[in-house]
Amino acid sequence: MRAVTWQGRRDVRVKEVPDARIEDPTDVLVEVSSTGLCGSDLHLYEVLGPFLDPGDILGHEAMGTVREVGGAVRTLSPGDRVVVPFNVSCGTCRMCANGLHSQCETTQVREYGSGAALFGYTKLYGQVPGGQAELLRVPFGDTLPVKVPHGPPDDRFVFLSDVLPTAWQAVEYAAVPEGGTLLVLGLGPIGEMCARIALRRPGIRQVIGIDLVPERLRRTRERGAVVLDLNDRPQLLPQAVRDLTDGLGPDSVIDAVGMEAHGSPVATVAQRAAGLLPDALARPLMQKAGLDRLQALHLAVELVRRGGTISVAGVYGGAADPMPLLTMFDKQLQLRMGQANVRRWTDDLLPLLTDDDPLGVDSFATHHLPLSEAADAYAMFQQKRDGAIKVLFRP
Repeated sequence: MRAVTWQGRRDVRVKEVPDARIEDPTDVLVEVSSTGLCGSDLHLYEVLGPFLDPGDILGHEAMGTVREVGGAVRTLSPGDRVVVPFNVSCGTCRMCANGLHSQCETTQVREYGSGAALFGYTKLYGQVPGGQAELLRVPFGDTLPVKVPHGPPDDRFVFLSDVLPTAWQAVEYAAVPEGGTLLVLGLGPIGEMCARIALRRPGIRQVIGIDLVPERLRRTRERGAVVLDLNDRPQLLPQAVRDLTDGLGPDSVIDAVGMEAHGSPVATVAQRAAGLLPDALARPLMQKAGLDRLQALHLAVELVRRGGTISVAGVYGGAADPMPLLTMFDKQLQLRMGQANVRRWTDDLLPLLTDDDPLGVDSFATHHLPLSEAADAYAMFQQKRDGAIKVLFRP
């Protein structure tokens, strides 16, 4: 089968690799019809190379048709259409039963002290072959895949794998009070979807989005949010936000940017330097002394009102990040974060994926490309060229 493989920093290639196959009786084998390119994949492309091996198969946003089921699978049959959550979660352990699928006790990667395994996401998360491929082995066939109806286009459902539940959880964790204001930092796919979801919540009075990419700002503005351009006199941004929020700041802020935020030059140099070291040296350095680019998170702390909530949806990976704890303590902030517990939210989201398309998922992707163009797509997406906001591959 063909698959997108990691070969080195900023080097992904489509290669012929051995076919995925059933390995356990609870597995299903999925023939992938659509698979997304995620902002988190860019962390692998740029930063997390020490935790990858050449040939690792990338991708964690897949859907398709069941080709084969293991002997113990009872709820799926060949021909069923499914979406594959990015968490590899069993659905039956204590953590999964409590809606914390990202902490699944069955698949936790204890060697690295990590939570549940993830498809296509480094040794830190189990080195599970990913979904940017023609075939995908999916464990826990009775509890992990999300069965969806035939008929509507893949774009209707594929975002259940990551974008929709990640954004939904971020808005839930933001805990915006009745009549309150939500500010979203970063209007990439997750941030934009956060804004779309929040705009449908009748109790949220105002949604503000901040970014520096014109196309992202335009899309979010057209959905009804107030947008602020980070390029437009950034030193005046805090006052602009206060002017929109009665001088207090927003009740809640979602950081949808994460570890590679703009405006963090020291951490940028540190990340690149670590990436140039041999893996045996870089891995322990990043685990114990790694730094993120924290501009977005620090901005969230500055902007949110006293007593407010910060919800972190952007991925962070540093182990020695300096945080403004004095300010956070003084402002009595609440901070919630974590990988999305995908299966926790899919039942809430499925009723919204209708022909009325209230979240605009049918037209959410900006690019549909064959898998063979993955290398160019990664570069385009990282460089924010050609209006690339969300890319879907068609294997």
